[in-house]
Amino acid sequence: MKIILGPYYTTKKFNEKLPEPKVYKHSNFFYILMKITFITTGGTIDKDYQKPTKGYGFEITDPAVDRILKRINPSFEYEIILLLKKDSLDLTDGDREMILEACQNTSAEKIIISHGTDTMHLTGKKLSEISEKVIIITGATRPERFSDSDADFNLGCAIGAINILDNGIYISMHGRIFPWDKCKRDEESGRFEGI
Repeated sequence: MKIILGPYYTTKKFNEKLPEPKVYKHSNFFYILMKITFITTGGTIDKDYQKPTKGYGFEITDPAVDRILKRINPSFEYEIILLLKKDSLDLTDGDREMILEACQNTSAEKIIISHGTDTMHLTGKKLSEISEKVIIITGATRPERFSDSDADFNLGCAIGAINILDNGIYISMHGRIFPWDKCKRDEESGRFEGI
């Protein structure tokens, strides 16, 4: 695993050349070990209740993606780019430009972005400028640190889907994968539905 600190943490650029994928031989056939780049932007998935007393204290903390991947011990290579620590309602056009640049500048062809659920469609629209990669935006309706969180499930669906999807921008929530412009969030249930 490799963690790259993004502009939120440091001024490091994203254009460093990554090593070529590893090719393995098994019996009489060869296969390439899959590599996924995870880009974290904050949102509910990364929230935690930090204050033990006196009021509400939700804060965006360390990336849930890192904790989830450590628990599942994946059979693929990955890197995590820590880009932002924001609620999606606070993301600006400049932040979405930063997400776009991070996706464009990584050599990875498979990217999963952890994101707040309220404005996934706006980021999807911005990323639709990219056509040669598979990018899935996912998140959670409850923080990953909560026992009843949907974070592990949503991230797992995104990981499974990224193996078979054609290039494009997708949203993965509630056991479904949608093209970014073919879904909406139901205001009553909070679930994402096809349109």
